[in-house]
Amino acid sequence: MLKKISSFFTSKYILILVVLLCSALIVASFFTDKLVAPVRNVVSTLVMPIQDGMNYIGLWVSDGYEKIQEATKLLEENQSLKSKVDELTEENNKLKQDTYELKRLRDLYKLDESYADYAKVGARIIGTSSDNWYSTFTIDKGSDDGIAVNMNVIADGGLVGIVTSVGKTYATVKSIIEDGSFVSGQLIDTGDKCTIQGNIDLMDSGMIRIQHFKHSVTVRNGDKIVTSNISDRYLPGILIGYTKDVSLDSNNLTQSGYLIPAVDFGHLQEVLVITQLKEVGE
Repeated sequence: MLKKISSFFTSKYILILVVLLCSALIVASFFTDKLVAPVRNVVSTLVMPIQDGMNYIGLWVSDGYEKIQEATKLLEENQSLKSKVDELTEENNKLKQDTYELKRLRDLYKLDESYADYAKVGARIIGTSSDNWYSTFTIDKGSDDGIAVNMNVIADGGLVGIVTSVGKTYATVKSIIEDGSFVSGQLIDTGDKCTIQGNIDLMDSGMIRIQHFKHSVTVRNGDKIVTSNISDRYLPGILIGYTKDVSLDSNNLTQSGYLIPAVDFGHLQEVLVITQLKEVGE
């Protein structure tokens, strides 16, 4: 008996029964909804949650894909903007450097005009001593450019130092702030003489020593000091700097103090070399 029942419920017979049932329902639907409605309700009850779930999953996948595309696009735009910012930053830095260099060259041009009586050669600093100040440095011009030992070097409106050695394409300059450097100077207004001496202990203060004023000379803060006519190596009339805190020495015969150089020795980059040498006995 069981074998007959199981043989009856084969896939073939099940398919035939389903087809017949569907056909009967289709035929019945033409005449009345009473038979179809319950089936429709059952099918709706079973299918709708699945359909809603599938719709939700589809929308979730679609939204996720759009978000991924949007995130990828934003990352690409961000990278592009970052590259543009880097390019603009580099261009801005270069523009600042060019502007700063132009200002320095204009200052040198004005300095050239201030000492128009002297022939000069422009030079760039290519090497310095180990300290933070340009006490001794190397320039990119040498004997091939007409540079010789004892030529005066100027920048920033004032005296920098003097050429001490020369190669074919370079030269070494000893500045007035170098320890042991001596320059004969004078007050621009009165011609009263003094001596400017480099001092390593004063380098970090940005000042140098000024001494040997006569006790009777009136020296005020900010008075201009220029190279004197009695100097054996420095041409006369070149601005050296400005006096500060000059007072009577303990011997009551002379006065000493400090001098603020006209040149910023912490930021030198270009200089002018005066190619005229001081003549002996001048």
